Amino acid sequence: MEPQVNQTSKHILIVGGGYVGMYTALRLQHKLRAELRDGKVRITIIDPHSYMTYQPFLPEAAAGNLSPRHVVVPLRRILRKVRILNGMVTSVDHAAKKVTFAPGEGEAREIPYDLIVMAAGSISRTLPIPGLVDIGIGFKTIGEAIALRNRVLKQLDVADSIDDQELRRRALTFVFVGAGFAGVEALAELEDMARDSTRYYRNIKPTDVRWVLVEASNRVLPEVGPEMGKWTLEQLRERNIEVKLETRLESCVDGNVVLSNGEKFEADTLVWTAGVKPSPVVNAGDLPLDERGRIKTTAMLTVAGTPDAFSAGDVAGVPDVTNPGQYCAPNAQHAVRQSKVLADNIVRTLRGEELVEYRHKYVGSVAGLGLHQGVANVYGVKLRGFPAWFMHRTYHLSRVPTLNRKVRVVVDWTLALFFKRETISLGEMEHPRAGFRAAVASDRR
Repeated sequence: MEPQVNQTSKHILIVGGGYVGMYTALRLQHKLRAELRDGKVRITIIDPHSYMTYQPFLPEAAAGNLSPRHVVVPLRRILRKVRILNGMVTSVDHAAKKVTFAPGEGEAREIPYDLIVMAAGSISRTLPIPGLVDIGIGFKTIGEAIALRNRVLKQLDVADSIDDQELRRRALTFVFVGAGFAGVEALAELEDMARDSTRYYRNIKPTDVRWVLVEASNRVLPEVGPEMGKWTLEQLRERNIEVKLETRLESCVDGNVVLSNGEKFEADTLVWTAGVKPSPVVNAGDLPLDERGRIKTTAMLTVAGTPDAFSAGDVAGVPDVTNPGQYCAPNAQHAVRQSKVLADNIVRTLRGEELVEYRHKYVGSVAGLGLHQGVANVYGVKLRGFPAWFMHRTYHLSRVPTLNRKVRVVVDWTLALFFKRETISLGEMEHPRAGFRAAVASDRR
């Protein structure tokens, strides 16, 4: 049942509780605190989850350097003046200013609004590759990160317990497709974790574990520039990671991996990080889209030609006013900064003031490559090794929302200085009822 509300209040509906959604709501909660208190404004966020994931820390969570709970931010705790609805927006009818909301349980219903913010983010962009849907796993959510960690450790357990060499090689082969930030950081952190873990296995040496990175272009980490990308490539290969550039995944049916260079081998684990695309909700409404399937957005972060509609982040095609003819990259750096301008422009809209453009010069990028290893290109300053790793951690710590999460992250890192990380697979978490069902089945015999 919908709560009783002031019918004259302005309802701001935010679709998506990620970077843009959460930071926009957080700023609106501060800027409009008097209006929220008096009931003149209401804010609602719709998202399948009740938390925001700080994605740059997913690789460290997967490697066991950070607790999974410390890389997510509970929306209800920090957005006390905002209503959080968990579920999906299945359609947007902006002409009538309403969306169709499908909760996790129960029937769908319509929710009216006065202003809408489309911030639903992105999902993995896949290709029609045979077998991909059966064996592949993405790396965009905390669930995927922890499942992948459990998978790697479980495969070490399996390989250490069998004598069949063919099955061992298959179990210890890990394939990553896509050499952008997500792919390289995830692979580097997990390789570091697995290498560290092999000391506890009697029958596994670090060289027994095979890591393969497949990339369709001719370089890795294009975000950090050619020079730093080349250094990263050299570092990966020095760690016995097979990097196959200008190569595509052709098939992976039943774990039989076929590459465009003609190479064939077997693998039980394949991680897909080859790009993202806007959330499907953009195709379920009447908001205008650009040629790339993103919501057509102006530099003021309004939806082009559409009053009372705003958008930002991965789901939006935001013009880069500092680089005419180009669009802002779909990354956290832009999303966090766009949310501030977006929130301020909503406030200006409510108060009848002139809107401002989003203008941000890209400062560069940092990437972690495992413990004490990193690469950075910030304001033209190029760093590698420990200095870049330290900058990576320092920068992202400064961006993690709330003091609570910052302290917890620092505590995790501090404990890691004195204690070895855990190397336990908890794969049963993905199927918690399996043991109980087996017990019931045995009693029925």
